[in-house]
Amino acid sequence: MHGGGGGTGPGGTKKARIEIIPLIDVIFFLLATFVLFTLSLNKSNGVSVQLPPAETAEPRDPAGTVTISVTDEGTIAWNKDLVTLDEFLQRLQQYRIQEPEGRILINGDERAFFAQAVYVFDEARKAGFTKVFIETRAR
Repeated sequence: MHGGGGGTGPGGTKKARIEIIPLIDVIFFLLATFVLFTLSLNKSNGVSVQLPPAETAEPRDPAGTVTISVTDEGTIAWNKDLVTLDEFLQRLQQYRIQEPEGRILINGDERAFFAQAVYVFDEARKAGFTKVFIETRAR
């Protein structure tokens, strides 16, 4: 006596079927999750630093900006290139010539010296840039 095979055909084997509708649901769920995750990433053109938190942080568009990073060791990076102070000043002047209305985005590590960030801010203003922003993360 064997137990009922519940849907076995005359040959005694069950025909395997792939249910496509639940598969499509799962794929759409994964796609939506991936898209939302990608949109939530805050893209930065600078080196990786731990940004200080701020209550009034707003999302920003990195397009059309140059990112100047101040690391916790006090070094300065232009986009992702570590530069000396002289190179920084030269690149600032070149950027002013290429993009007179360019935007400067300063991102500094939360452990960086405040004087370094003020120096970068001051030099950008002296070069003639009026759109100078300090990048923070939302608290």
